[in-house]
Amino acid sequence: GPGSWRSSTTCPKIGSSATTADAGGTATATATADMPEAILLKDVEALGERGDVIDVSPGYLRNYLIPRKLAEPATRGSIEAAKQRMEAAERAQREAAARAEENAALLTRTVLTIRQQAGDDGRLFGSVTTQDIADAIREARGLRVDKRKVHLDEPIKHVGTHMVVVEVADGVTATVKTMVVEQA
Repeated sequence: GPGSWRSSTTCPKIGSSATTADAGGTATATATADMPEAILLKDVEALGERGDVIDVSPGYLRNYLIPRKLAEPATRGSIEAAKQRMEAAERAQREAAARAEENAALLTRTVLTIRQQAGDDGRLFGSVTTQDIADAIREARGLRVDKRKVHLDEPIKHVGTHMVVVEVADGVTATVKTMVVEQA
């Protein structure tokens, strides 16, 4: 009938009975219409996040999403593979978060001692920088910490005990007790 060329399930005029009765390619369209058509391989602004199963027109999938490696056609196998990738990514994220928490707990219990030359009044010749603290953490605990993750308002210039905040991972911080002592 008129409008039977449309195989979209969103068109209200065409029910599933009308499309299955039609001869030609529309019979196969209803067989796959209940199957989602694409799995996103990357986050796409208007469509969704990586791993989402979305319904898109075949032309958009074929001509835009696939050539740009943004999506792949959804088959049972690819849906399963996408689920496994998502589960593996979530598991890795949970393990990384747990490791970060353990490292933060370890660093919170750590007391760093940094020896520097100082004058009689306790002022250092030079200063203790974020790099010095990162190196001291590596020596004491074997943890590699980027100096940019060590939060010091300004380099330490006096002998004494200082509480230094270290960002172990995104949103996970530890406060490390740092004792700067005079080198004998």
